[in-house]
Amino acid sequence: MSKRAVLEVIALDAEDAVAAQSGGADRLELVTDMAADGLTPPRETFAKIRAAVGIPLRVMLRPTDGFAVGDIDALVDSARGLRAEGAEEFVFGFLDADGSPDLVTVERLVAELDGCRWTFHRAIDRAADRDALRKQLADLPGLDTYLTAGSPAGVDEGLPTLLTEAAAAERGDPGYGPRMLVGGGLRLDHLPALSAAGITAFHIGGAARPAGWSGAVSSEAVREWRAALDA
Repeated sequence: MSKRAVLEVIALDAEDAVAAQSGGADRLELVTDMAADGLTPPRETFAKIRAAVGIPLRVMLRPTDGFAVGDIDALVDSARGLRAEGAEEFVFGFLDADGSPDLVTVERLVAELDGCRWTFHRAIDRAADRDALRKQLADLPGLDTYLTAGSPAGVDEGLPTLLTEAAAAERGDPGYGPRMLVGGGLRLDHLPALSAAGITAFHIGGAARPAGWSGAVSSEAVREWRAALDA
């Protein structure tokens, strides 16, 4: 079995996707509107990216900024349309007003996606109780990844939590089966401690864009991350 670490890169369009794949990305997270931290992309964008690259794509299902669902029927319609377009992997996560997982929304999406693999995104970093959230979601079909920085403030502050959760995963604690995908203020200098803890999946957005979010993904920047992970 390959021990190659997974590198996931945020892509907004086909140009981003091609550059990320060229640089060595293993998977893309497809979003629109990074001013709102990433919302559901149009079906047409997914179709163009799917035609442009051959690596797996995880599509964001998030209608508005924040972690409350808003119009759940519209969200389900978006998921249905993306599935019809050929999407097979997704990213989503919603909380209720108390900071607990919004199980009504999540379970409805899981039912609509009918076995597709999915990531519970950084809503976990805003949860009232991370451990309880993991246990509540543990038996949901398709959940194979948590995207997390360990803290709403990013990896710098979340590193102790990430290391604690990596140890829980190593022990096989209930709720810690899904892979931890670390992202959110992630820097190259974080990699040694995270890799030493057994974390094998990493997510970058702004780090792949030297010109910022107004610029495209740089294949050279992605290649630097790929080399660091492979070293």
